[in-house]
Amino acid sequence: MARTVYVNGEYLPEDEAKVSVFDRGFLMADGVYEVVSVLGGKLIDFQGHMVRLRRSLSELAISEPMTDADCLAAHRELIARNAITDGLVYLQVTRGNPGDRDFAYPPEGTAPTVVMFTQSKPGLADAPAARTGWTVVSVPDLRWGRRDIKTVQLLYPSMAKMEAKARGADDAWMVEEGRVTEGTSNNAYIVKGNTIITRELSHDILHGITRAAVLRFAAEAQMQVEERAFTIDEAQQADEAFVTSASSFVMPVVRIDDAAVGTGAVGPVATRLREIYLEESLKLGV
Repeated sequence: MARTVYVNGEYLPEDEAKVSVFDRGFLMADGVYEVVSVLGGKLIDFQGHMVRLRRSLSELAISEPMTDADCLAAHRELIARNAITDGLVYLQVTRGNPGDRDFAYPPEGTAPTVVMFTQSKPGLADAPAARTGWTVVSVPDLRWGRRDIKTVQLLYPSMAKMEAKARGADDAWMVEEGRVTEGTSNNAYIVKGNTIITRELSHDILHGITRAAVLRFAAEAQMQVEERAFTIDEAQQADEAFVTSASSFVMPVVRIDDAAVGTGAVGPVATRLREIYLEESLKLGV
């Protein structure tokens, strides 16, 4: 059965879904996106993703194309049409089709382009890697300076991911001025003693929705949290490390470059945080 996708208000078979060659997303990477995980048919932290979407649109002066209620209805319709139990819903909004190529923004009133599609991921919450942990390598962070905006400009993170794979690792942690910023598609953390350490929010990193939830749940569980930057050396000497994202939830990291983290096995803090996150997020899913 062909997957159904959403394009500008229409539900179409994926092989019939088309966007103009003049769309700013294609020509300029002039767009933003969100990805919401689906567990047991429920959307996880949907409202948080909508808040961040509005912020990204505002930072780029792209008009909001639809209400949260209409967006939720479209997400649910796609889940139903594609029979998604566990998986992901991607939403991309671009500045639209001005009818030609120009560095200047298109005329006021040009409609944004809205595309949504699903990916089925059976057993998403039970990934084997959560029991064995990821390995990561460090790479220079060569991205633009506004990483807090969740844009579709993903070329460098993709290059970093491929470098990690070429070096036999699962992911890369990007480093700027000697400090870790984040992973290719996730926020990065270490654990030292009883303290969870992760970089503070700024233009340097994405303001992760899963990050916010995990830190909230950690505080509720009486875990200590310190928001500051850390080095690769410090991470290699930590007791544990992990990453968070909408698709990997809480994923332990057991090796960084050539050094094992802690015992080299998945640790108790990351394990417990993953359990709490999945349990609480399922309760709050819509």
